[in-house]
Amino acid sequence: MEDGLWFLGVHCMTRYVKIAFFKGALLKPLPPETSKQEHVRYFHIYEDDDVSESQLSKWVKQSSKLPGERM
Repeated sequence: MEDGLWFLGVHCMTRYVKIAFFKGALLKPLPPETSKQEHVRYFHIYEDDDVSESQLSKWVKQSSKLPGERM
């Protein structure tokens, strides 16, 4: 990834962690949560969730190969 470009963001909320995939609309399968921004998709992780580390890892790897966003 080029310096100054980002492919995901992590937001720590009170009840969950929100992972924002900036080009998430291009991921397969799509992360479950939509955004007001056309290409952004989210994945929320709540405390008691049984998270598929395999799927999360696949999304991160796919995202890292897409063009980044300047922040």
